[in-house]
Formats: sequence, C-alpha cells, structure tokens
Amino acid sequence: MPKYLISFEKGAMDHIPAEDFPEVGRVSHAVVQEAKDAGVFVFTGGLLYENDDVEHAVVGTDGLVTDGPYPESKEVIGGVMIVDVPTREDALEWAAKIAAACRCAQDVRKFMHDPDETD
Repeated sequence: MPKYLISFEKGAMDHIPAEDFPEVGRVSHAVVQEAKDAGVFVFTGGLLYENDDVEHAVVGTDGLVTDGPYPESKEVIGGVMIVDVPTREDALEWAAKIAAACRCAQDVRKFMHDPDETD
C-alpha cells in the first residue's frame, strides 16, 4: 500500500493555550492508537529545534557539514505521522483526524513507490 506523510509546520500549535496541551496530547495519542488498531500506523513524532537545545546540521553533497538547518522557506516541519493506506482519500481522512486532535492544519504527501519493497 502507498505510504503518506501527514505533517504540520513548526509553530502551527503555538496558538493553543498551555492549559489545553494535556487535552491535545490525550486526543492526539488516541488518534495514533486508532491508527495502530486499524493497522495503518507506520511512525509519528515531533521535531526539536534550536530553542529546544538540539544541535542541527546540514550535510551537503560534498560532505561539508554546517550548522543548521537554515531553510530558505518559512515552512519547517514541526511534526509528522506516516500512514500506510490504500488511497489518498484514506490518508486525507487520517489527516482530518490529526488536524482536529492537534488543532492545526495538516499537509498530506504521498511517498514515492519503492519497486524493491514488497507489499
């Protein structure tokens, strides 16, 4: 089955009041459990950034390592979930559940098919 990346931008959840985070976490974890129970869950996680005291690096094609990342775009991924579902519509349904749980919009992208991978 195709795999889909469901993600949200760093800062997308900044509007949520601190006192609401326990509930957002509870509901978000429930969606993850639902995906596991449905057999479509592959992976999920949030990403740490500079203010989280995490070292970043960008490795160029020549092997040069620089501090970073310093994205040219304002869009930087803040968190992801990967699902393995039959159709784009299924991925959009999971994204809608995650969007409601996390209280922020989700980006949905299909991974390229790996011809060496067996389904």
